Amino acid sequence: MRSLPLAELGTAVSGSDLSGAMLDRCRDKAAARGYAVELHQSDFRELSCWAGRSFDCVASTGNSLPYVSNGQVRSVLAGMDALVREGGWLYFDLRNWDRILRERKRFYLYNPFFDGETRVNLVQAWDYHPDGTMTFNLLYTFEREQRIVQQEVFEEHYFPVPRQLLLDELARLGYGEIRLFPFPAMLRQGAEEAEWYCVLARKGPGGQRENHI
Repeated sequence: MRSLPLAELGTAVSGSDLSGAMLDRCRDKAAARGYAVELHQSDFRELSCWAGRSFDCVASTGNSLPYVSNGQVRSVLAGMDALVREGGWLYFDLRNWDRILRERKRFYLYNPFFDGETRVNLVQAWDYHPDGTMTFNLLYTFEREQRIVQQEVFEEHYFPVPRQLLLDELARLGYGEIRLFPFPAMLRQGAEEAEWYCVLARKGPGGQRENHI
């Protein structure tokens, strides 16, 4: 969850997550820093815990949308939109799936980093399935004294989300000011070529789509 950095800015923050453990950690950190953060356990496909409420901004972060099918992405955005006040903002960030499917790279190698005396290495292998979904295979190895002492393997299953689907759905929902940024925003490249990008859209008519650098 990314609630606490917003709370640090003095913003009134409410949040939900499917993981109860994640929520407990957020509550503990918020209490330690003296922040009042309203939290609920909820799947982002079903947001009835916020029924009757409206917010200045509703956000989905951390590449969450591709965990559900493209059809469900439409209903998720509609559920988020129902909580955005008129003139408010809807925000989400995700991997650049258009670029991923265009390049179809198989292996991703990352620079090692150190946790104390332990060197941590990460390799990803991406599988492209006939049904259009993808699996990210993440292999971590942990080295000490030039020996691998531990390894961990994780899998993440995704439904790639075309950018045009998102833009079309936002327009259908009545968002007239749609901005695309690279993520993180300080990257010096256009959102359409960045590895990740974010979308910020304002509810209500007016404005055009903008691709910021």
